[in-house]
Amino acid sequence: MQRFLVRLIINAIALWLTTLIVSGISVNAFPPGDTLETVLTYLIVALVFGVVNAVIGNTIRIVAFPLYVLTLGLLALIVNALLLLIVQWISSLLGFGLVVESFWWGVLGALVLGFIGWALGVFLRPLMGSDRGRR
Repeated sequence: MQRFLVRLIINAIALWLTTLIVSGISVNAFPPGDTLETVLTYLIVALVFGVVNAVIGNTIRIVAFPLYVLTLGLLALIVNALLLLIVQWISSLLGFGLVVESFWWGVLGALVLGFIGWALGVFLRPLMGSDRGRR
């Protein structure tokens, strides 16, 4: 459970930093939009992104594995951009959440989000614990 919560917070922080860096991606907090609502919105969007990435993203990665190999992994940027667009669609049904202006902003956002998430994961790895004892 601790690992899940740390991962959720890492994704929320990475999403927040991505919205600061990439001008074509933003998050609309649910009303009234104070600090607490904004933080909760980022956590909800990070949770939705995690679920979409786990379910749809992994399915696409398994099915399109030969294309990943053929494109030397560059297809991952396209898939992650599409996953961001799916998260935008789901959050728009809720009335708040992620806003991606276009597909190409999604590609850039996926690149930045992936890099920031990786960097935060490296620094916060001691908080997540080790997988060795669980196997």
